[in-house]
Amino acid sequence: MNRHIFALHQVARRTFSSCARRQVENKVPQKQKMFQEDNGLPIHLKGGPGDAILYRTTMVLTILGEDARAFRSTAGPLKELDSSSTSW
Repeated sequence: MNRHIFALHQVARRTFSSCARRQVENKVPQKQKMFQEDNGLPIHLKGGPGDAILYRTTMVLTILGEDARAFRSTAGPLKELDSSSTSW
């Protein structure tokens, strides 16, 4: 039993420790340059087309939600209780 656990421990250690580490390119300076560029766009749209789609989708959902709320509140009169139909 202990031999199996030890073998599993060795396999797990080899899997995680012997793999070659991949160098990741630092993209922070490029992103800083892109966001600090003065191109007349607001900061929430400088990320590219994905930001524009996300912004427009959020605006459409917000407007639809507000319209639905306003429609529900003005759709009809509230039910009024008839004083003769109260059952005490």
